[in-house]
Amino acid sequence: MLIGYARVSTQDQKPELQLDALKQAGCEEVFVEKASGAQRERPELAAALRHARKGDVLVVWRLDRLARSLSHLIKTVEDLEKRGVGLRSLTDPIDTTTPQGMLVFHIFGAIAEFERSLIRDRTRAGLEAARARGRKGGRPPSLRAKDLPAAKALLSDPSITVAEAATRLGVSPATLYRHLPGGRAAL
Repeated sequence: MLIGYARVSTQDQKPELQLDALKQAGCEEVFVEKASGAQRERPELAAALRHARKGDVLVVWRLDRLARSLSHLIKTVEDLEKRGVGLRSLTDPIDTTTPQGMLVFHIFGAIAEFERSLIRDRTRAGLEAARARGRKGGRPPSLRAKDLPAAKALLSDPSITVAEAATRLGVSPATLYRHLPGGRAAL
């Protein structure tokens, strides 16, 4: 069975171009979504993926209608492949039900892995260069050592709750408990 998935990014856009192409391709079921590609929750895509069974093919007008990024696309196709479901794009040279389509897809996957490796190497080199210049990485602590006496003073007053003390110090109650294990009992 061919299962179509169409997505437009805004409420103002119309999916008719995609729907016409999906119907012409022979899709028996079509799921339509109006959502940004960056949006993680896409209920119609989830429904289309749940609907697909072994031997089915998920058909999209273009690959960018399906995935937010190349890594998201690769993960989606790997998940489909594990379930025996193919992927076909009507405007891109991808059809994972054919050997040629799988080759193209794996080339895309290799390029994505190469890109991730380059990013990882650049990040590592940048961190090492910063350390060599004396920079210390990481986020500054939200509760500094000089703030601990004020925290203890606030918590020693029984009329001030831990949540109120945390708010006054500009931190969360969890941060207070992390710096003062046992809370008031430890004072």
